[in-house]
Amino acid sequence: MTTYCGIDCCKDCSRASECGGCEKCKGHPFGGSCIAERNRHFDQLKRELIDEINDLRIEGLAITDLFLLNGSYVNLEYPLANGTTVKFLKNQDIYLGNQIEREGSERCFGVVADETFILVCEYGCNGSNPEIVLYKRR
Repeated sequence: MTTYCGIDCCKDCSRASECGGCEKCKGHPFGGSCIAERNRHFDQLKRELIDEINDLRIEGLAITDLFLLNGSYVNLEYPLANGTTVKFLKNQDIYLGNQIEREGSERCFGVVADETFILVCEYGCNGSNPEIVLYKRR
């Protein structure tokens, strides 16, 4: 499928048949917004985010790459101290993110970011029991 930004992300997307690719959805996959399509200097933004995340110096968290991820895939529901839960992302948007297994643990770090924020969380198998490690505006 042809993309506006030149990144062949459709080949790795399990939901590509729902979206139809950039040309069909006119650069708004799933009706949302895509970080790659919004940024003319996407590779530079990606490198900056990787550096910023590693500079947080969160023990056990080191990333070398970020991938385009659909919000519905990474939009976990986080419990708050007052007993309510909250989601921070838009299911229809495309973000940059990665999952990093924690050495010696059954839990993983999840990282999601765009031009305006960085979210680092920790969770168990299939996103169970998510906890916010850090939410930072950029």
